Amino acid sequence: MLFPTLPPDARLWIFTADRSLSESDQDHLRDTLVGFVAQWTSHGRSVPGDVALTEDRFVLVAAHLAGGVSGCGIDSLVHAVEQAGSAIGIQWVDGLHIVFRDEAGAVEVLPRPAFRQRVRDGAVTAETPAFVTTLDTVGALREGGLARPAGSTWHGRTFRIPEPA
Repeated sequence: MLFPTLPPDARLWIFTADRSLSESDQDHLRDTLVGFVAQWTSHGRSVPGDVALTEDRFVLVAAHLAGGVSGCGIDSLVHAVEQAGSAIGIQWVDGLHIVFRDEAGAVEVLPRPAFRQRVRDGAVTAETPAFVTTLDTVGALREGGLARPAGSTWHGRTFRIPEPA
């Protein structure tokens, strides 16, 4: 289970790399971001949090602070993630991209129009695992995981993925 020491209402941020992360990439990101979290503050208060990497593609950061993490605290997190990625040539995928598992089981990232075309072509179905990178709490992550059948997520509604016959 990811983030076992954090409560379900802990805030979650998910960052998606533009390519698969090698073991050394993951080591660098983990070491850098664990160091950041150890010193992370929001309005002078320490932010209890943790870092996890999964699927050789995602960096997840979770934190729990009474009253929430301030905008400045969130900005410092985003800056730390961007800087850590930049140091190893990683770009972070924006929300205009869809992350899913292709027919071969590989994690694929496509712009929305290309994903829509895959749906039309039948290459993406209601059962295709889609990664829900919009989850914002540890509890939501625990409830269904990061990858879920596309038909049961916002992907199914937005892209009108047909249900199986």
